[in-house]
Amino acid sequence: MKFKHIAPVVALFLTACENQLDLSPVTNLTNVTYYKTAEDAKAAVGACYAQIGGTDPFLDLVTTDDAIPFLTGSADRPLLWRYNITPSNTFVSQFAGAYSGINRSNTVISRLPAISMDESLKSRYIAEAKFLRALHYFNLVRLYGDVPIVTTETTSLDGLGVTRQPVDKVYELIEADLKDAETVLPKSYPASESGRATLGAAKGILAKVYLTRAGTTAGSPYWAQAAAKAKEVMDLGVHDLYANFADAFALTARGGKENIFEIQYLTDVKGHGDGRGYGVRSAPIYPGTGSGIARPTAQLYNLYSAKDTRKAVTFLTSYVYNGVTTNLSISDPDFTKAISFQKLWDKTSKVAGGEGTSKPILRYSDVLLMFAEATNEANKNPTADAYAALNKVRTRAGLEPLATLTYQQFKEAVWLERRLELVFENNRRFDLIRTGRLLDAVKAETSFVRNPTIQPYHVLMPIPQNDMDANPNLTQNPGY
Repeated sequence: MKFKHIAPVVALFLTACENQLDLSPVTNLTNVTYYKTAEDAKAAVGACYAQIGGTDPFLDLVTTDDAIPFLTGSADRPLLWRYNITPSNTFVSQFAGAYSGINRSNTVISRLPAISMDESLKSRYIAEAKFLRALHYFNLVRLYGDVPIVTTETTSLDGLGVTRQPVDKVYELIEADLKDAETVLPKSYPASESGRATLGAAKGILAKVYLTRAGTTAGSPYWAQAAAKAKEVMDLGVHDLYANFADAFALTARGGKENIFEIQYLTDVKGHGDGRGYGVRSAPIYPGTGSGIARPTAQLYNLYSAKDTRKAVTFLTSYVYNGVTTNLSISDPDFTKAISFQKLWDKTSKVAGGEGTSKPILRYSDVLLMFAEATNEANKNPTADAYAALNKVRTRAGLEPLATLTYQQFKEAVWLERRLELVFENNRRFDLIRTGRLLDAVKAETSFVRNPTIQPYHVLMPIPQNDMDANPNLTQNPGY
């Protein structure tokens, strides 16, 4: 909370930012009097973590083949789903929040070196800020392509008219930040520090960066780099799968061995609303009743075999209230009867929006599947290690291990496993884009009269209109 009262942190590209900027200090804390002690440094880094909260899976779900928005409420929801996307659609407006987080990281990176404090702790704080900056830029570059690169603290309106930089330049910064973080971040923290970026988190996100950069290029050197970096996470001896899939999302899993990096919440104190928000519409089993805004597609739901233990954890198919059972449907157009997502639902919450389950950014199963995919690509054939990684995820889900697959069959098996394992965790859209399958996947999902008008340029989202208006030096992505 202290951080909110120091000299203003200026988020890039906010509409009418001139009216929002107040250069008078709210309290006696300013950039001159602050950033003096270890406690100041700790608070500044805490503000960086606060900015990554609230990631909403809606854009990932409905711009792919995983979910259908309820066609009521915000008009932007069905427009996004049908790919009638404009720069004014509220769900594409992720620029300002990301750059606010980037500016907080830039502040830590620039201000902390001058603070007199324990040098090892100072280095760790700066490494955490670099990790978080890389995470913001990684999301931005995957959503929008070319984006502005800002690596210095923004303290006034001067210099806000930045221009977009090429994707390769953005990735150079991401990689440099993550590599710097790798050299400093610890393997783990005491329970009181749970939730901070670790060595495994830096290596795991870097593996995903390499996997993304490999794209669809056969023989790309990034495949071997992705495999090697994922293997480094596996070899740390810190992370593993829980015996049961459900345990990875339990309240007790916060800071646990499978959740390499996550957004942590506290039930009814500082919670999220993804359980109720994606639950059964009007169902009385949630505080304030369910307000679900999207339902899973039949295609996704039917991909899970009867043996797959993930199905019951991921979806709510019936509920009991006052002794009466209500069965839900995957196809009934009545949204109060629709099967819903329940993967992140904290059933102990008594307050609407008070759910304390962690929201995963990187789980160990994701690392195993990245290793399996990248190893298969690097070797042009699945190796014993690649099978072991893939089958570790499958057998935990109650499925039979795979064997004797061709290179192509193994690739497709990993793609399927990623979809089943990581649904509702903001991975599907990025996976489809990096593997060149987005257009075909969206065109094949036409239930509830979707009729998507997707075009090749839709692999990138439009630069939000508010940010275009605030910064005339920004250019729009083609097609929008």
